[in-house]
Amino acid sequence: MVSLRLPNTRCRSSPFGRSGWRCVSLLCLLANFASAFAATFTASLDRNVATVGENVTLSLTFEGGTPADVPPSPSAPNLSINYVGQSSQFNFINGRSSSTLVYNYLVRVAQPGEYTIPAISASVDGKTLTSQPLKLKVLKSGEGTPGSEIVGKNAFLKLVVPKNDVYLGEVLPVEIRLYARQGNLKGPPRLNQEGFTVGKMNQQPLTKTLMGNQYYSVLVYKTFVIAAKTGRLTLGPATLPLAVPRPNARVNLFGEIIDWMDANLTTDPLSIDVRPLPATNVPPDFNGAVGNYSLEAVVSTNAVTVGDPITLMIQIKGRGPIDSLTLSSLNNWRDFKIYPPNTKVETTDPLGLEGVKTFEQAVIPENVEVKELPPITFSFFDPVQKGYRTVTHPGSPIIVRPGNAAPTQPTIVGSATQNQNELKPATDIVHIKPRVGTLAQIRAPLVQQTWFVALQGVPLLAWLTVLVWRRREENLANNPRLRRQRQVAHTVREGLAELRRVAGANQAEAFFATVFRLLQEQLGERLDLPASAITEAVVDERLRPRGLAAETLAALQELFQACNQARYAPRWSGQELASLVPKVESALQQLQRLNLDEPRL
Repeated sequence: MVSLRLPNTRCRSSPFGRSGWRCVSLLCLLANFASAFAATFTASLDRNVATVGENVTLSLTFEGGTPADVPPSPSAPNLSINYVGQSSQFNFINGRSSSTLVYNYLVRVAQPGEYTIPAISASVDGKTLTSQPLKLKVLKSGEGTPGSEIVGKNAFLKLVVPKNDVYLGEVLPVEIRLYARQGNLKGPPRLNQEGFTVGKMNQQPLTKTLMGNQYYSVLVYKTFVIAAKTGRLTLGPATLPLAVPRPNARVNLFGEIIDWMDANLTTDPLSIDVRPLPATNVPPDFNGAVGNYSLEAVVSTNAVTVGDPITLMIQIKGRGPIDSLTLSSLNNWRDFKIYPPNTKVETTDPLGLEGVKTFEQAVIPENVEVKELPPITFSFFDPVQKGYRTVTHPGSPIIVRPGNAAPTQPTIVGSATQNQNELKPATDIVHIKPRVGTLAQIRAPLVQQTWFVALQGVPLLAWLTVLVWRRREENLANNPRLRRQRQVAHTVREGLAELRRVAGANQAEAFFATVFRLLQEQLGERLDLPASAITEAVVDERLRPRGLAAETLAALQELFQACNQARYAPRWSGQELASLVPKVESALQQLQRLNLDEPRL
């Protein structure tokens, strides 16, 4: 249960006094010399949308350095910006020191509209650092939120969006704001999301604002929604459980309230108009991406042999639903085999809307007539410009050489050497009688007891075990073919288990990528070739001349063709995927039993 406390509205002086702050500044300065990181300067608002009469907090944050002077209040038309105080923090962790200094300003707007706080410059350690401009939208009092009659209540909730009309698939930022003079949170807010896809909820630091003649603590939850259909949709209401003081609540000796009651705060719903994307001038490779993006690509090599892969590292950067982006322009490339890419997403904001998605794409030229990699394109709809845009990476010239049959690699067989001079344990040990005479019944000596004799063989057994293990490791070290055979067998066992799992989850893309990888590994081991060099052409070029059974060849060709067709017909049911698992397992078992070291005549 989080307690909301109203901070003192008066700027208190630090208990250290001016000399204390000078000491803190000196420590921060010393930390800069000890730290390996350069000083940074950022500006931020506690929220980007406000209503008329609200205060918004502007924070100027310096990390790893201290400005020469307090940055002056920025000047912007129709904005009142006043300095209210600073805070600092000094850390020393794992031998590294760091310092953070924050200057706070209150921003107040008297008229609705869209405002820009200009870039702010500050001198830090002899260098001039500049922040980015900030956008602030101010709504009329009560626009999309409860009206001004709520001011004066103990707590209330607001649902705020920057605009009420969006395109299908466009990201719409949403803020749920709690205003409270006193209260205890009893849970996170909930948003009615019918017709929308809602992103993750991100709680902001607690701030304060003046509304009317009352100061309120403000707790903001930021998220986003994406409309799933067109038309006029209703977003909200948002609800939040909160404990508030009862009327005429009692207090204890320390002035703390002891009478609380549960309240469920609710906002008014918002009406959002969702427009369809334009049906004209749609790029051929457009696949539904909405936002603002850029494209970069790097080619691993420009000279290959027919059948060798070329790796493309393609990055799409920008703002939008990064994780759901797909790249479809490569599907139209001719004279290339295109395989499913490996993807990685890195976001730079708490909501996951800004960042980069990397596609690691393998393509294989099929003939020597290929002279270049075609241009890479990515099309999206830009809701700001209200039109389609296409970003392009130009084509790259390549050289494709004819493929040559790889020579049969000699098989290296390691022979274990036996040590003929090993000493055998002695067997002629005779027990020495410990005493003379038989004054009492004496037990049989240990050397005559079975368990003791058996115990003497334990060190010898351990030594033999270690010797056998060492010989086995030497054989594996001297026989890379055998070592690879065992590694591939282990990979196949794990891969078959993975196939059953993804088939049950109906993940067709992962299923066929695993099938293709297992075929590459098993055929590469049998033919003593790199797994990356295995393609469908191996069946006719390498396997058929060696006299393999027609059933095995047909099964392999069927699996390769299924992997290729999966890119063009990705709709596979879980039952269809499960039916392919026995075929894959049977084909791999047949390959494991075949001896392909020498070709048949």
